[in-house]
Amino acid sequence: MNEEPNNVPFAGTSTSSAASDQLEKASSEIYDLITVKGETSDSRAGVMDCAGKDREKYFRVFHPWSFYPSSADQLDQAMEQLKQDLPKHGWKIVQYGPDRSRNKNLTLTADNDERKSSVKITQDAKNDRPKLSLMLISGCYQIPADQEIERF
Repeated sequence: MNEEPNNVPFAGTSTSSAASDQLEKASSEIYDLITVKGETSDSRAGVMDCAGKDREKYFRVFHPWSFYPSSADQLDQAMEQLKQDLPKHGWKIVQYGPDRSRNKNLTLTADNDERKSSVKITQDAKNDRPKLSLMLISGCYQIPADQEIERF
């Protein structure tokens, strides 16, 4: 999903708590694709503005989390597995390869048109504790007319 305001897809009408539940569900489904053993960080979804739109009426949700394999040599396997399995579950890989950092971290970006969301996965192999860093982000939601956006 491109980050330019005009290219962010409209995700529909929702409360921010329902939208965050949906994004966390997508995170869970991605986690289920990783069959190597490991643990995840405990993080919740958050709410952000839609660039160029009224912040009282429009919002996006994001969910950052990390996956730590039980052994560092399983990091490549987990990333390869996601590269193969995400497209089978409605995700279209739009970018795959090393990033521009000094470590040249392997990065995968995938969009899900049905869910109007995107995920960016970065393989941080050189960290003290090797991990996959995941960031899911939704398209732009409109709050229902009688509701207010909860920011968390």
